[in-house]
Amino acid sequence: MKAEPIDLETKYPLADAQIERFRRDGYIKLKNVLSAETLAHYEAEITRQVNALNEENRSIQERDTYSKAFLQIMNLWRSSEITKEFVLNKRLGRIATQLMGVGGVRLYHDQALYKEPSGGFTPWHVDQYYWPLSNNNTVTAWIPLHAVPMDRGPLEFSVGSQNITFGRDLEISDDSEKKIDEHLKVSDLPVDSSPFDLGEVSFHYGYTFHRAGPNTTDHMRKIMTIIYMDKDMRLIEPKNKNQQNDWDAWLPGAKIGEVIDTELNPLIYKA
Repeated sequence: MKAEPIDLETKYPLADAQIERFRRDGYIKLKNVLSAETLAHYEAEITRQVNALNEENRSIQERDTYSKAFLQIMNLWRSSEITKEFVLNKRLGRIATQLMGVGGVRLYHDQALYKEPSGGFTPWHVDQYYWPLSNNNTVTAWIPLHAVPMDRGPLEFSVGSQNITFGRDLEISDDSEKKIDEHLKVSDLPVDSSPFDLGEVSFHYGYTFHRAGPNTTDHMRKIMTIIYMDKDMRLIEPKNKNQQNDWDAWLPGAKIGEVIDTELNPLIYKA
């Protein structure tokens, strides 16, 4: 039986102080954003898609650091009406819009990040290194499909690091982990490495530095993410090969200097 979509359409009560904290710290973790029933309903379909679409068949030991970190499946909304319901929901889109203070948000892309049992750590990085976008009004919703205790690898944030320019040009790797970790320690910024409760969702800017620990349990860590961008975001000339790849894959038909409005980047919420 299909779950009632009330959680996905109703407004989350976001306080002014929470918006201010997000803009100051570069991220925020919000409690009780989604109900247990809603998460259980969509987890079943997202997991089905991950299992069907996953092409990684090497053992953990055979992989590099990035591949050990998680199974990564993108744009699941394109192959499932159930997942499309989840990814394009207004509840999360409204939160992203309010946090950034923009007129609305479009989808950049979604991605499932499933960290396997014995899956390794996710190195320090910023997401927007990969994105050929004209401004910093981007935010990723990190949505655990279950509670994430410390031994299962919750997302960690360098508080206030969205203002640091060092390391923005580093691809996620062992090198980024070492260099960024050293710089963040010198910058003396605190790190939030707290666990996630069931129904808790985090939102972070595209230039906020973040990482995740390993999954030392016998259970898969199941995370769905939705990347939002300002509805008036424009495409810029790619600065690296990864940004060119993203243009080709997630922004097909977009033109440099123009608002990104393709079939893969639907408007999710308008204020």
